[in-house]
Amino acid sequence: MLLPMIVRRPIDPPRTLDIDVFAYSNDAMLPEQIASVRSFLKYAGRPNRFTIVSDGTHRPRAVSLLQQIDSCIELAEARDFLPQQPSSPDYFANHPTGKQLALIMTLPLERPALYLDADVLFFPGAVALADLLRNHDAPALYLRDCQVAGDERLLRDPAETADPVNTGVVFFFRKLDWSLAIERFQQLENAPKFFTNQTMTHLTMHANGARPLDPSKFVLQLDDQFQFADRYANNSIILRHYVNPVRHKFWEQIFS
Repeated sequence: MLLPMIVRRPIDPPRTLDIDVFAYSNDAMLPEQIASVRSFLKYAGRPNRFTIVSDGTHRPRAVSLLQQIDSCIELAEARDFLPQQPSSPDYFANHPTGKQLALIMTLPLERPALYLDADVLFFPGAVALADLLRNHDAPALYLRDCQVAGDERLLRDPAETADPVNTGVVFFFRKLDWSLAIERFQQLENAPKFFTNQTMTHLTMHANGARPLDPSKFVLQLDDQFQFADRYANNSIILRHYVNPVRHKFWEQIFS
């Protein structure tokens, strides 16, 4: 009920960022998506464009609310981001996580790009993003997961589980070679799983020499899920990805 009022509240981004931001979202995540976008604008700055890619479920009201947040907001459909040569058209076009992976595989487009899930909140420490964009030494930077959450069928050696990648936050500075992940995907005998896309991204990040983001500033943790307080949220971190087991803490931050 409050969303129409919330999206009209003015935001004065502290700086402009020479980056394109992309978020994959659905209608059920509308409140989280609005909060995530506003936190990015408030603490990180205004990107060249912030494209919210819909899985196809957004209703007209949701589209209207998202567009009211800021002039940099654009809405797009997942079907607009299909890989040029997908190995499994049905997976990329119809599976929820396949659509997400299709978007990730197309990035970056014209300039450096940041991919975000809808349940990522930014904090005052996001001021450091401007410096990170100027000083990086890798083709991509990824959010380090706190545990392995993947499709084990795509892995060939226990060593491949090291430094697990989470797809919730990824910076892209150049196009990556996805051939290894696609080759493994083509060898699957059964249907993709929920984490198949994350494992393909994990393989690609490591094959291309991507590096993890500082886990003390880019937070993904589950060890405080049964505590009332958010152990990691403070003014010095850049963001926290509030995955399902700690999603309730997302709203603790919004209403605190």
